[in-house]
Amino acid sequence: MPIAESGKLGKDVRIFQPELVNLYGCSIGDNTKIGASGEIQKNAVIGACCKISSHTFVCEGVTIEDEVFIGHGVMFTNDLFPRATASGALQTEAGWKVVPTRVCRGASIGSGAIILCGITIGEHAMVGAGAMVTKDVPPHAVIAGVPARVRGDVRTKEKKQ
Repeated sequence: MPIAESGKLGKDVRIFQPELVNLYGCSIGDNTKIGASGEIQKNAVIGACCKISSHTFVCEGVTIEDEVFIGHGVMFTNDLFPRATASGALQTEAGWKVVPTRVCRGASIGSGAIILCGITIGEHAMVGAGAMVTKDVPPHAVIAGVPARVRGDVRTKEKKQ
């Protein structure tokens, strides 16, 4: 799996096993870490000081702002109505529309979460492991479950510790 020349890597981006990632046409900010066996597609944007864990799929149309944690095996989507064919022929890029997704600054997404396209995960929100995120997530919310629901507020949780 390659790191294509079409990708833009910021200063001090760390990719610990470059032979085990597939990066092309994406933009990755300074001081970000990328784990093994993941893919970051064209037109995906990853901010500075992020951690993208192994086996994660970041597709076209996803914007991840600065200081975001993405756990192992997180999957993003970019099409609300995916189809292999249109009128009997294989679908091409012209046959579908990328639906953008945004993960705001400081958010954390737990391992195995699935993020449907067209949503925004608010600043410093926390998505539990294995969650299926189908709706916008408010800033500072703690969400979990299938489908994910608000379970608390990060600011409250941090004060109790």
